[in-house]
Amino acid sequence: MAPLRRLDTRGALISLLLSALWGANPVAVKIGLGYVPPLRLACLRIVLGGLAVLVFAWWTGRRRLFLVRPGEWGPVCSIGVFFAVQVSLMNMGLARTTAGHASLLINTYAIHTVVLSHFYIAGDRLTASKLGGALLAYAGIVVLFVPDFSLGSATVAGDLLVAASALMLGERTVYMARAVQKIEPLTLLVYQSVIGGGCLLLASLWWEASIPTRYTLPLALSLFYQGAVIAGFNFVMNMYLLQTYRPSALAAWSLTTPIFGVLVAAAVSRDGLGPALLLATVLVAAGIGLTTRR
Repeated sequence: MAPLRRLDTRGALISLLLSALWGANPVAVKIGLGYVPPLRLACLRIVLGGLAVLVFAWWTGRRRLFLVRPGEWGPVCSIGVFFAVQVSLMNMGLARTTAGHASLLINTYAIHTVVLSHFYIAGDRLTASKLGGALLAYAGIVVLFVPDFSLGSATVAGDLLVAASALMLGERTVYMARAVQKIEPLTLLVYQSVIGGGCLLLASLWWEASIPTRYTLPLALSLFYQGAVIAGFNFVMNMYLLQTYRPSALAAWSLTTPIFGVLVAAAVSRDGLGPALLLATVLVAAGIGLTTRR
């Protein structure tokens, strides 16, 4: 396995762009859930994402994406199942909570990534600086939402589901960082879509057969964003980052995602932006600097 590099300017800028796009994803999912049940929405998203990856592969001349060598089926199948469960939990959680809560909770995966990388990624040790920076950045995220949290709130079930999804996302991030060192990244993405989409299709047919889908323009736009932009472009670029840089440094930059999520949610719902957002931005920026410093 080739050693992973420290994060440079190019990697940081790509990570920041992906974080901005990913930040809007809970809002897009929340819009889509108004027209289609959670598991079916997740299945449609994965199918569109897989098609986007296939188009990219054809455009770049990589035609042997379905070739899996002996010994690679274990990681390939595991990632597909991981992805199906993780996205299912997120969608079911978002159906029961707000996009703001989901934006906070799904990004706790960065903390899981930093800790798990210490045990599974060579040379990516958990130092006091990394842990302190991640916790400082996460404190900035909490500042945005802590006034709204309550154990007796109507969103607690959804919050717990999204938190479980975040834990699985952290595990999947580290697992994929190891897998892409030996397996073609686009092959992983294709089989992630095939296996994950198949699992979600069966689950949706079993549990959601009686729930209709309302085909509307907002649903089409929501699916395009989740599929082509997030499950397509974002995943391809994320594979490049995981193949090149240490996951813990990437996780630190991903902590900017909830800030972008709040901005997008505010623009869509026309909620006001207060001083808490500015404080959170400062804390996240300081945490990133502490976590990624040499």
